[in-house]
Amino acid sequence: MNIKRIFGALLTALGIGGLIYDAVIFTNTSGSERDIKALIIYGILGTVFFIAGISLVRTTKDES
Repeated sequence: MNIKRIFGALLTALGIGGLIYDAVIFTNTSGSERDIKALIIYGILGTVFFIAGISLVRTTKDES
């Protein structure tokens, strides 16, 4: 069991969840300043977590 792969999968799942939540906020937004700040924050965090998780899974070698 490789801890790095599990952590990478967890980061990827969190990133996907953040991006989906960002999309939900985007569809329900009314254009206020608070909505735009939330869109930016969740979008950036979701993207960072998703990219970090994918790169961690890709670069971790399988050693059995």
